Amino acid sequence: MKDTQAFDGSTAPGEDSATGADHSRLVGSDRVLAVLKELARYPDGVGLEELTRVIGSPKPTVHRALGALRRAGLADQDSRGRYVLGDEFLRMAFAHHEARPEHVRIRPVLEALAHRFGETAHYAVLDGREVVYRAKVDPPTGAVRLTSTVGGRNPAHATGVGKLLLAHELGTLDQVEAWIGDTPLVRRTPQTLCTAEDLDRELRATRKRGYALDDQENEIGVNCVALPLYATSPATPSGALSISALTYRTPLRTLIDAVDEIRAALGPLGTPHR
Repeated sequence: MKDTQAFDGSTAPGEDSATGADHSRLVGSDRVLAVLKELARYPDGVGLEELTRVIGSPKPTVHRALGALRRAGLADQDSRGRYVLGDEFLRMAFAHHEARPEHVRIRPVLEALAHRFGETAHYAVLDGREVVYRAKVDPPTGAVRLTSTVGGRNPAHATGVGKLLLAHELGTLDQVEAWIGDTPLVRRTPQTLCTAEDLDRELRATRKRGYALDDQENEIGVNCVALPLYATSPATPSGALSISALTYRTPLRTLIDAVDEIRAALGPLGTPHR
């Protein structure tokens, strides 16, 4: 099939105006980006039929979006005819990730802490109701490791990094209630704090002690301690660092007792300055 629509959804010369108008409505930049995001879920590739079904758009619409992505190098077809993310997309993603100032500065700290505790160290930022992991370093040894990934997300209220960052944003119960709104908080485990009152109480405790805890609230068998990082702002945390540990290997009490050591390892990154 010939691709006749440009990346921005405009109708190419010679295309039927009525048809082109309809396609412009269906295959604009939002549709192209939706297809791009869906491709990221299929590292082994996905066929046009399956992609069409998942996206919920007509096959010609999805095909044109794929054509736009392929012309930009952001998508490709493998030898089986299945669609995958393109090399240009991967090049840009990894180049951007490696060039992030906070990533460059924080990774050595993550490596040192992962080596010291034999557990996984994360750096995450807050994005609405979720945290996004910007960096991760697994322990150098140990048969069992966490399944978290760079770019992955978790509910902020259920994680140490999330509660640490929320503690700096939500100072009152009214603010916590407004943040929750009409969408109930997801209960990831029996330990997850899911009411505004419980979360507000925990955020107050977090502010008082200067670090946050995750006592198997996001995943059974995993706990963590999280501290703020000031990589891009002198007074507001740019994100949070956590040591996430398997409970049978490193109990939460061990992490709490090591908070001063962790804070010392952060150096200037862990201290606000005005």
